[in-house]
Amino acid sequence: MKRSFQDYLFTLAVLTSVVRPILSLPPSNYSWGLEKALRTELFENANYSAFQRPVKKVDVKVALTLLTVNELNVRDQILSVSGYLSISWDDWRLSWSNTSATSQDYSNIDSLFSTEVNVWTPALIIENSIHDMSVISDIKIPMRIKSDGKIFWSPSGVYRVSCESDITYYPLDRQTCFIKISTWGYTKSEITLFMDENTPVDTTFYSENGEWDFLSSAGHTPSSQVRGGTWYSTLSFSITLRRKPVYHALNTLFPVILMTFLIPMVYKLPTESGEKMSYSLTVLLAYAVYLSLISDNIPSTSKSVCLLSLYLGVTLAFSTVSVNIVIFIIYAYFQEEKKAPYWANRIYKKIQTMRAKKKCDADVNKVVPSIKGEKNDTDVLGIVSESEQNNNEMNTLTYRRLSEILDHLFFVVYLTATILITIVFLVSIIINFYSSD
Repeated sequence: MKRSFQDYLFTLAVLTSVVRPILSLPPSNYSWGLEKALRTELFENANYSAFQRPVKKVDVKVALTLLTVNELNVRDQILSVSGYLSISWDDWRLSWSNTSATSQDYSNIDSLFSTEVNVWTPALIIENSIHDMSVISDIKIPMRIKSDGKIFWSPSGVYRVSCESDITYYPLDRQTCFIKISTWGYTKSEITLFMDENTPVDTTFYSENGEWDFLSSAGHTPSSQVRGGTWYSTLSFSITLRRKPVYHALNTLFPVILMTFLIPMVYKLPTESGEKMSYSLTVLLAYAVYLSLISDNIPSTSKSVCLLSLYLGVTLAFSTVSVNIVIFIIYAYFQEEKKAPYWANRIYKKIQTMRAKKKCDADVNKVVPSIKGEKNDTDVLGIVSESEQNNNEMNTLTYRRLSEILDHLFFVVYLTATILITIVFLVSIIINFYSSD
């Protein structure tokens, strides 16, 4: 059967749609033989040496990519992070973009890969590293060599660095730690470090830590330092972290504040119950235990004072004084009707006289005026006589009465002091916690 003209057109359209994409594909950028020839020309024929820097003064660009914060140990003052450094520099000896400088055209090759064994690499160290002070090196990580001679290298690792901790607002604290990079062997006149001003620390792939919130990061202007009388180029990256509040608010701050309000309650406990002394000592010991627990979690440094330790110390002092006051109150209570010391009686009499005078004046003013508008003398004399009688009855202060007065007085004093110091403490750490960087 003969095929129609429409069938021929359909077949031609199908072939065109298949063949055209194949014919329009660009030539492959990679050729094994061409790359081998390029490597031979760059490394062997040119007598390239990995021990010679490309120019007299090499500019090395460094950036940090932060992947996660593994741990920030405030007590030992150690920060552990995972990430990698992005290091780049120019080596004109490994450039093939200028076809006039090469034996053939290598423009189809955009980049090569090599390792630090074959290519000159700047000797850098992490200056504040805790465990490893060796030069940053990893022959397993390839470096990319571009056709214009620019080299990119990204060694990764877990970096453990010293971090000077500020424990003032522990446990709602924030810490700023530094990762300091410096040249090693090469002086400032041979290698100069600089960073990407836009994104010195890349946190695109950052994973949150369970204990610390990541607040900010920054790169600090490259500087120089002297080692052995020679200047070396350095730069640093800062990482600011803030402790997550929920765990420590529930397990540290909440129990401490609750225990603080147990101290004034001892003065509401009846002396005859026999529990006043044991109650005071129990609270005192509980505070001593908490103070030791807090001390175990903060560094032994005098550069900053922990407000929580100060709060516990003041409260512990209050509790210690309270124990001594309770001892005296118990002693006074069981002296029963024995007359209190002379000085206590004098103070008591003055207070009672003042109170009686005020009460007398108030009662006299309440007397109903007579018809002629004058006060009733009989009523006034009765009030004055009653006031004097009450004053004489209360004029003698006994030890038991003294213990009751002290219970009431120190309950008010301790409760007021506890509320004030607790408010000051909480306001201080909360303001710092929510303050902007």
